[in-house]
Amino acid sequence: MVLLLHRTYFEEGTNSALFLNGLFMGFAIELPWLNNKQVISCIREGEYKLKARYSAKFGHHLHILDVLDRGLILIHPANDAKRELQGCIAPVTQLTGIGKGTNSKLLHQKLVSLCYQAFDRNEKVQLIIKS
Repeated sequence: MVLLLHRTYFEEGTNSALFLNGLFMGFAIELPWLNNKQVISCIREGEYKLKARYSAKFGHHLHILDVLDRGLILIHPANDAKRELQGCIAPVTQLTGIGKGTNSKLLHQKLVSLCYQAFDRNEKVQLIIKS
């Protein structure tokens, strides 16, 4: 299974179109690109493996593995990148501005459900990020 983020960079944040196995799913929001600096920047473009993860804060979500010079980068719900993200990625149903969107929990639940089903089938789930 392949999750693709097709990014557009802005000074205030990063917006992406989100595709799962080539099918449009919605959008994603992230922090702006600030040279991969921890907590304040989105992560580098590239290919990553995803893994299931659970925490009390986010419930079931996705962990992006092997991010160069970064740790614990997640895909979790958020509607405002600057207020709610620290380098992670948030799926959103609709974009409302740069680094902002709506109904993140709804799209996140759908995405997590599809990825967890793939994990149950022992499928590799890959994230590709490009501009």
